[in-house]
Formats: sequence, C-alpha cells, structure tokens
Amino acid sequence: MLFKDVLGHNELKQKFINDVRDNQVSHAHLFLGNIGYGGLPLTLAFVQYLMCEDKQEKDSCGVCSACSKVQKLEHPDVHFSFPTVQTISKTSDPLFTSWKNLVLENPYLNLNEWINHSDDKGRKPIISVHQSEEIIKKLTLKSFDGGYKVSVIWLAEEMNAACANKLLKIIEEPPKDTVFILIVESEENMLPTILSRTQITKIKQLKDEELSQFLKTKHTISQDLSKSIISRSEGNLSLALELLSAGEAVNSNYSRFVELMRVSYKKEVLPMMHWAEQMAALGREEQKHFLKYALYMVRQSLMKNYTEEQLMSTSADEADFLAKFARFITGNNVLEFNQLFNDAHYNVERNAYSKLLFTNITFEVMRYIHKA
Repeated sequence: MLFKDVLGHNELKQKFINDVRDNQVSHAHLFLGNIGYGGLPLTLAFVQYLMCEDKQEKDSCGVCSACSKVQKLEHPDVHFSFPTVQTISKTSDPLFTSWKNLVLENPYLNLNEWINHSDDKGRKPIISVHQSEEIIKKLTLKSFDGGYKVSVIWLAEEMNAACANKLLKIIEEPPKDTVFILIVESEENMLPTILSRTQITKIKQLKDEELSQFLKTKHTISQDLSKSIISRSEGNLSLALELLSAGEAVNSNYSRFVELMRVSYKKEVLPMMHWAEQMAALGREEQKHFLKYALYMVRQSLMKNYTEEQLMSTSADEADFLAKFARFITGNNVLEFNQLFNDAHYNVERNAYSKLLFTNITFEVMRYIHKA
C-alpha cells in the first residue's frame, strides 16, 4: 500500500518516511488506536516504504519487485500474525490466505468482521504461545532478500500471557535488521513489559472532512446520509463502512428510535411490547446498529442542549426531531440512558434473550424520560 492511499495521518506518514531515510527505524513499534483509525493501512504503507528498492521522496515507488510483493501481502520477509480460534488453528499460517483476502479487500478490517468470517460459532480468537514460537522461528532465519525482516502482529492485545512472555526477549534483542510492528486497540490488555520495549505511536481518529471525502469519492450516497454516518462513526472508517453496508437498516434506526421514545413517553404498554417484539425479530447485527444509533442520538441531544448546537452533526430529519426531543435528555438521566444502551449492546453481543432485553429497554426509557 502506498502512503498516498492511506486516509489522513499526514504527519505520521512524513515521520515514517524520515525515519527510514535517516536510518532511524525503531526495532519495535506499537501502533495504538482504534482499528478503524487506520493502524493496519499505515503499517502496510510503512513496511512497503521500508522494503522498497527505489524509494521516492514522499512514497515508495509502487512498481519494484518488493513493492509488488508487499502490496499482495506476499513478501517472504514480511510475516503476519493475527488472532485465531484455537480449535480451528493454533497459528496464523493455515488461515493466512483467508485473512489476507479480507485485508486486501478492506485494510480497515476489524476483529468482529474477522470473527464472523473465520468462525461460524463466533468464538473469541487469541494469539497463543504456538504463534509466538512461529514468530521466533521465522525471524531467526536469514532474510530472503538480504534486507529487513518484519513481523506484524495485528491486534496484539489478543496475545495470551504465555505468548507475550515468550516474545519479550526477541522484541528487546531482535536479530539484525528485524522490525516488530504491533497493532493494538487497547493498551490495557498488554503486558507492561511489552509496552516498555516498544516505541508507541498513537493513531488518532480520522477527521470528519477526511471521512467525507472518502465517502464522496468511493460511494454514491446522499449528503444527508453521509453527514449522519460521519457523525456516528466518530473518526472510525471501519464503523463508517459498517454503517454504510447496513443500508436500509441505518435509515430505519431513526424511525425505530423515534417510535421508542414516543410510546415510552406516552406509557403505551401494548405499543411498547409491540416495539420490543419487532426489535427482537431483527438479526443481532441490526440490533447492535440500533443500540449504537441510540447512543448517538443521546449524545446529539446533549450537544444541542449544552453547546448551543455548535457541536451537533445530524441529518435534517434528526435535527428536526431533536429540536423537540433533546430537552428530555438532561443531567438527571443522561448517564442512565448511556448505561442502558451500552449494557444492552454488550448483552446482545453475548446472545441475550432479545425479547426480554428490548422489553426491559422500553420500561427503562419510560422511567428515565420522565426524570427530565
């Protein structure tokens, strides 16, 4: 991947270029930030520039043999590790072709997409000690092309303790011309000893204008829908693409939210039960999209109430609704609304009984909305 094809992060791109040209490349990097901000695309562009045989001033050449191999994720000196369900495969290699194809199609791939693709049972994948043994074995071999050897660990926080501990020594004292790049969403689950051995680079969320330009260039959607998706994605391209792929469900969430608030405010029990039944009949992903949307509308209500609309970013329909509704979201209930929808999202991911979950939501909303 070329730097010019990576959305945003211009300062980081220039820093990586300078580091390579000045021969100041750290032997162990940790890219920290939501996967939708672009940690993997930045990694691929950085690795391609590092391996390029004809480096340009602002980018790799994109046409040499090394660039061609990196672009196809087939360079023999670039090794990828990623979480796997252990009962399917204890190491990454047997599933690499499947993961590679997903990344080539969408380098902003997130963990849920990988889980849904790789395991029909939706089990949690990890990076185990078996993978650390593979990493060490590959990096102790001589470089094929006589240059750098690179180990990329995607979502490295999914390493279990045995894996992380086994890698400590080689990360601290790697073989000559070896570079580690750990792509991490949350440092909380990383061993402090790993963090202390890496150069941490924080990947910031993308700017609204960058997401807007991407959607405008790559997809044909209305300006109103684009504005709503950008606001809901909060600088996360992976989430923006997820919302975009949801299609009609994204637009339907507005109607579902309005109906929930209407029947709950009026304390119409039978319509409340009917709403819960309709939500329970949806697929799990649609339910999760709705709950994220509900959180978004709660946030926008606060923006309207406390920032004089300066920080609001909504579609025309949403703005019209919030003109009347926002006053019902106040300091008296906003934390309860947030916890309600966050907890529901968590429980949907863990296959909670949907009808009971959404019925509970209607009655909790009825209580909270009258606290305003």
